[in-house]
Amino acid sequence: MTFSWMAWTLPTALFFLTILALLIAMSIGEYFSPGGSPRTGVLRFETTRGDRLFISLLGSAFIHLAWLGLAGPNLWWALAISVVYAIGVFRYV
Repeated sequence: MTFSWMAWTLPTALFFLTILALLIAMSIGEYFSPGGSPRTGVLRFETTRGDRLFISLLGSAFIHLAWLGLAGPNLWWALAISVVYAIGVFRYV
């Protein structure tokens, strides 16, 4: 029985390395500050680090879907907008 493995191209390797780096960074942050400190932002209710992560991931999904519908399959600009959006969510929400 043979298995066909995914080809490890540079973008694929960078994707998985980015995911690994984010997991390590979040684990270290969780170790030193468990649960994060809830704070009240522009939404006027308390959000934790996990809430802000969920809001930024959900918003990034909508940004990418809108970009696909309006501009086409080149998603690099959508990624840049999503990163700026996520930084804004973690800073102000």
